[in-house]
Amino acid sequence: MATWKLPRAGSISSTDGVEPRFAALAARVKAGMRRLGVPGASLGVWSAGREMTACFGRTSIENPLPVHPDTYFQIGSITKTMTTAALLRLAELGKINMDAPVVSMLPGFSMADPEVTARLTPRHLVTHTGGWVGDYFDDFGNGDDALAKMVASIGKLPQVTPLGAFWSYNNAGFNIAGRLVEVLSGKTYEKALAELILEPAGLSRTRFYPDDVLITYRFVSGHEKAAGRTIVSRPWAIGRAGNCVGGGVCAVGDLLRWARIMMAGGESPEGKRVLMPESVAEMLEPRIPAGFGKWMALTWNVRDIGGIRFCGHGGATNGQQAVLHFAPGKDFAIVLLTNSQSGTVLTDAMLGWAAKLWFGVESASPEPVARPKASALEEYVGRYDLPISAFDLAARKGGFLVVDLPRGGFPRPDSPPGDPEPPMRARLCSGDRFLVLDDPKKGAVGEFIRDDSGKVAWCRFGGRVHVRKPAVQGR
Repeated sequence: MATWKLPRAGSISSTDGVEPRFAALAARVKAGMRRLGVPGASLGVWSAGREMTACFGRTSIENPLPVHPDTYFQIGSITKTMTTAALLRLAELGKINMDAPVVSMLPGFSMADPEVTARLTPRHLVTHTGGWVGDYFDDFGNGDDALAKMVASIGKLPQVTPLGAFWSYNNAGFNIAGRLVEVLSGKTYEKALAELILEPAGLSRTRFYPDDVLITYRFVSGHEKAAGRTIVSRPWAIGRAGNCVGGGVCAVGDLLRWARIMMAGGESPEGKRVLMPESVAEMLEPRIPAGFGKWMALTWNVRDIGGIRFCGHGGATNGQQAVLHFAPGKDFAIVLLTNSQSGTVLTDAMLGWAAKLWFGVESASPEPVARPKASALEEYVGRYDLPISAFDLAARKGGFLVVDLPRGGFPRPDSPPGDPEPPMRARLCSGDRFLVLDDPKKGAVGEFIRDDSGKVAWCRFGGRVHVRKPAVQGR
């Protein structure tokens, strides 16, 4: 295996010199990469009419090339924001009603629950309120029928919570949303997205596998840890059926441009109309509680920090982690792309760092319960379970221990689980919540959800509503 070291300095470029706050942010990214063993990263900031980028490290530990601003990274679920934009553009053209039943637009569509089949709307899909098992991934080949096959398979997924009841991150809902784009446009998802969004937006550095143009440009490989060693993640692609869910491959400048279009009410920097202002306003309007201090808009996550509204989305693929945030009222956007599973620690921290450096504001955390009794913890402990993710929550020294239970299933159903995350300490907080104290999820908040009888039946953690199982013994 090739050896690899983070270079002493990354390349930093901007229009007229390095802005001190950007230099400070870049230094934090660089230090984090060293600590976490992240091979490469691309950082971008748009602030007050100025674009700044900094690139660090290498594309791959096996075939190392320097990362530069035009290097392609997988952006994962940030792609969902583009899928939703395509649906809203189709709505502008009179081809879709976001509140009409999906079954009325997709012939033969069905879900495991007949009530869901009858009542599911596109709005449920793009707000993650479908309620079925949302993490399902498979490869149906690279043909034009891949997405149709995927949607047919999704129809067998079991329901976890009632339709529309809770926000719980649902990848599979965006397979259905992408299929709507195909059927209502009469084109493949990739071609429809290019014509509806990418081309008018000027996103010339955004592509999808299996477009072989990708291999004519510089692109990164994902990385993960196995038995304590950094290795290249394989397979590289998530499969064509997942393109509408998380298949975008993008350079940092294109994501900054995408954020600028959102902040400009749907207009490109050159003055070309991509979406109507009303559609962008609809995308950014908070609708459903999505965790402590967070709201779900149409695909975008929304939160207020110190009186400043931020909108954003993260992305994770096989060994790559990405994040995009922007502040519509401040002409500010930030992007971080990394080629390592460990990059999630950096992408999770990015908004907090940027908010503090640029605006002097900090996110609030829930208030821990002082010295809770063992009996107060007992009603929460147990195993919280989904087919692709699970964790044990055990009582420990006045708090909890969160023990990761990797299940595999990404990017294929038979993909084996990776190494578990290290156990993390957590504190019980007011409002049926807990706060994680350790990396890799330091600062994350879990939320317990009670059933009609008042018992803890679910826990929303990592964005997913997990089903509670009997208490864990012997930990």
